[in-house]
Amino acid sequence: MSISPFPNGTPAAFSNEIQPDLSVVVPIYNEIESIPALLDAIATQIQHLHYEIICVDDGSQDGSDQLLKQQAHTRNDLRAVILRKNYGQTAAIAAGFSHARGKAIVTLDGDLQNDPADIPILLSKLEEGYDLVSGWRKHRQDNSLTRILPSKIANWLIGWGTSVHLHDYGCSLKAYRAELVADMNLYGELHRFLPALAFIEGARITEIPVRHHARRFGKSKYGLDRTFRVIMDLLTIAFMRKFLTRPMHVFGGVGLLSLLAGTVLGAYLAYVKLGLGEDIGQRPLLILTVLLFLTGLHLFSFGLLAELSMRTYHESQGRPIYRVREVIGQTDQSRGP
Repeated sequence: MSISPFPNGTPAAFSNEIQPDLSVVVPIYNEIESIPALLDAIATQIQHLHYEIICVDDGSQDGSDQLLKQQAHTRNDLRAVILRKNYGQTAAIAAGFSHARGKAIVTLDGDLQNDPADIPILLSKLEEGYDLVSGWRKHRQDNSLTRILPSKIANWLIGWGTSVHLHDYGCSLKAYRAELVADMNLYGELHRFLPALAFIEGARITEIPVRHHARRFGKSKYGLDRTFRVIMDLLTIAFMRKFLTRPMHVFGGVGLLSLLAGTVLGAYLAYVKLGLGEDIGQRPLLILTVLLFLTGLHLFSFGLLAELSMRTYHESQGRPIYRVREVIGQTDQSRGP
């Protein structure tokens, strides 16, 4: 991939005929005051590239969608994607990814807190061979109690649960190689876990400090309630990282242990009943034995079903269970030396 200036003074903005070097994806939700300044700031920083800006309106109610439509009619570098309702940031980013045609993709928030001047720095780092470059708001301009402290806790939890240790998972300012984005399917609230999802795909990831500005317009769309969603999504990512292609290893393993424990206890109770002639009907151990046996049977069966579902998922979509970084040398084995 080459992020190079467009030659001979050719206009750098979006063109239907030529693949852009860069796609900038911006999810928008009630940011009408920020949009004009944001678009101009982005264009100023990347005007030497062949680029496109994709703004995804996620069901705004302040007129942001109408403003984006107007801007898209007057600018040749903007594509406005208007969603039917508010689906959430993950869906907005996924919609932006699906419409992006650039060799590299950069995401950032639409509230002017991310600085478009950092985009060339991210791209430069991407050129060093990384697949994903994540921004780190080292000097974050947000409320310490409601934003910064929960973010630090979430970053620690995510790093512990995914083994991908970044200072700032929540920073939307990130740069990706397009082929990496094509391998990632987003759903739920997984936008904050994009580095972890990329790690599952075998991506090379790094993090660099970026600037962060205080919010100029409106108010934050995030609250403390997102902490619970982070925890639930973290459990999903942790499971995917270890057992995405082998769910039988976790469900089947636990199920076999439970079946084994239930069988051993059942044999012991059978000896007590048949060998010693004692009554076992009132023993709590009998209930435990039945529970262990049935739980093990269910878990083992669930593991089999999960294994079949995962195989169907990969085979029906043609998704390989591996990712090739590069192929070097002769690709046609029928040719001579």
